[in-house]
Amino acid sequence: MPDCDNNCEHCSEECDERQTPESFLAKQNENSNVKKVIAIVSGKGGVGKSLTTSLLSVNAKRDGKSVAIMDADVTGPSIPTIFGLKELATGTETCIYPVKTKTGIEAISLNLLMDDPAEPVVWRGPVVSGLIKQFWSDVAYGDVDELYVDMPPGTGDVPLTVFQSIPVDGIVIVTSPQDLVSLIVEKAVRMAAMMNIPVIGMVMNMSYMECPHCGEKIYPFGKESDEDLALKYGIPVIGRLPIDPKLAKLCDAGAIEDYEGEYLREISDAVHRLNPKPKK
Repeated sequence: MPDCDNNCEHCSEECDERQTPESFLAKQNENSNVKKVIAIVSGKGGVGKSLTTSLLSVNAKRDGKSVAIMDADVTGPSIPTIFGLKELATGTETCIYPVKTKTGIEAISLNLLMDDPAEPVVWRGPVVSGLIKQFWSDVAYGDVDELYVDMPPGTGDVPLTVFQSIPVDGIVIVTSPQDLVSLIVEKAVRMAAMMNIPVIGMVMNMSYMECPHCGEKIYPFGKESDEDLALKYGIPVIGRLPIDPKLAKLCDAGAIEDYEGEYLREISDAVHRLNPKPKK
């Protein structure tokens, strides 16, 4: 085209020089075949993202899926502790091999690459973002039905890197019953909309207590508020986690795969039903 300025965004001409918009997606490792990627997100820290990630992963493994976890919370990794992982990840010049949990879940985390897991990570955003890309492009996960990404809190560099560099199929929002809940959920929902990623469901952590004598569920913060929040933001599925010392003890002992019950069953079923995007 003689008058072409090489700006194809607002041009309707179908010419040989037409350019496609630049993609920020990182290339999946050649030794990986990840079919579905689910990101576990929240607008703030300490609400239970790592617990939710772990429970959903364990559920998927029990449902016969091949499962992997990417611990993207680089400055505060929890996945190795929750699953009791002690050995370091291994690798070659071309790829990194994740560490397997006792039930066979593949896991990668910065703490699985460091000799001293207590060493603080004092890195700037671009370095952290670069590591997250490597967790997708350099890690050999093998054949995986569902990869769960334990995200850091907020909507900053790392969440943006994950959403732009990895083909995320859906997100699960985690929150807890307090005055800031509505704002936290709205931030996560809006970021998902900006990235054109569907919200699979919402997990309300510390939602209820169960009477040890009669088994009755007590909702100290009100069950209706959860449902109103989901309705307001069009979130299809609600999962609720109790205030349960047993779960905390299992996490501290690195034995989350031994948990009993069917926590987050509705969320897990919704993840299984989700149609994945094509992975390159």
